[in-house]
Amino acid sequence: MNEPLPKSYTSFDGHRLIATGSLQANALAVKRARESGTAGPVLIFEDATGRSVDIDTRGSDEAIVARLTAAALAEAELSGQRDASEPTGPRGRGRPKLGVVPREVTLLPRHWEWLARQPGGASVALRKLVEEARRANSEKDRIRLAQERAFHFMQAIAGDLPGFEEATRALFANELPRVRNLIAAWPRDVRDHAMRLASPPELAAGRFDEQ
Repeated sequence: MNEPLPKSYTSFDGHRLIATGSLQANALAVKRARESGTAGPVLIFEDATGRSVDIDTRGSDEAIVARLTAAALAEAELSGQRDASEPTGPRGRGRPKLGVVPREVTLLPRHWEWLARQPGGASVALRKLVEEARRANSEKDRIRLAQERAFHFMQAIAGDLPGFEEATRALFANELPRVRNLIAAWPRDVRDHAMRLASPPELAAGRFDEQ
């Protein structure tokens, strides 16, 4: 079984990047920045969503790490409890455990009639339809998620920078070269991270060339 990739975060002191990596590393970097009397704002962003997260950085380094570790363990335990709540009793022949989750689905009568005629019944047919839709729309979904995470980051940290509105319009039009040009005058760390969030994974590590 593949383990999920660890979440990554990026922190900014104003428009200056101060940390990237684990939540613990970012929390400690933010603590240092705040203790130094920075004018800020000092923000931590979740890279997967581009949204800022609120972390309690009071107390010692050990206390901060302990709080974050306890929160992570509690989240993992809750997730494990949800998994364990799935039926584990004997199953009929040819019905292996798939980790399925029961939810209510509302369809018109003709939809149910069509599903009932499909091999394996309604559940199997619906799963096949969902998987086909995921494959067909995977590229669109990937682009949409990149646009949304870049927008959330840009809105939080660059809303008052020149060209912001035009850059966001270009972002949602999937015109990344135009976005790059429109934000070229932004502080380097902000523009690089915005493009990293907006770009496909194979291009996300790219940075602006020195002018």
